Amino acid sequence: IPLLRRALAMSKQPLLLFASPWTAPAWMRSNGDVRGKGTLKGKAGDKYHKTWANYFIKFLDEYAKHNVTFWAVTAQNEPLAGLFTPPQAPTIAFTAAQQRDFIAQDLGPALARSSHGTRLLMLDDQRIHLPHWAKVVLGNATAARYVAGLAVHWYLDAIVPPGCSLEATHKLFPDHFLLYTEACTGFFTFR
Repeated sequence: IPLLRRALAMSKQPLLLFASPWTAPAWMRSNGDVRGKGTLKGKAGDKYHKTWANYFIKFLDEYAKHNVTFWAVTAQNEPLAGLFTPPQAPTIAFTAAQQRDFIAQDLGPALARSSHGTRLLMLDDQRIHLPHWAKVVLGNATAARYVAGLAVHWYLDAIVPPGCSLEATHKLFPDHFLLYTEACTGFFTFR
């Protein structure tokens, strides 16, 4: 919070912050651990999913007490990585259908009811999952009305041309923006 306050004070323009969760608490997860392969227990609309959605609101509430607001949140950082992650990595696995249902039944309504003007971003994973992921989530009218845009990562960009992923998704859903949210160099150790 002190670093965010300093950055906000130094910036000549407003900073737009977004947050992306890595994992829910162990008691909410199917494997009982914050690490490794696991999903939220149960299914969308149940107590685990509602509680996890309320964690987002509590997060936003607590930062707001310190005058730090978030422009957006993502529903989950790298939801498909949860299926392939090393055992020590904290993540939650979601399929596109599971993320759609979580957004439509839990997270979207919780954000809409909150006092925060925070936008919701979906996917937050590799663009190779587009446009399929967008078709599943944004193809549902209820989920689509809660989603402002799609968050994408660049690590596997060489596999799928942008026309087949980004452009195809934009043509299907022109009212939802596309935003790169994670990138780094040195991802492939052989480069």
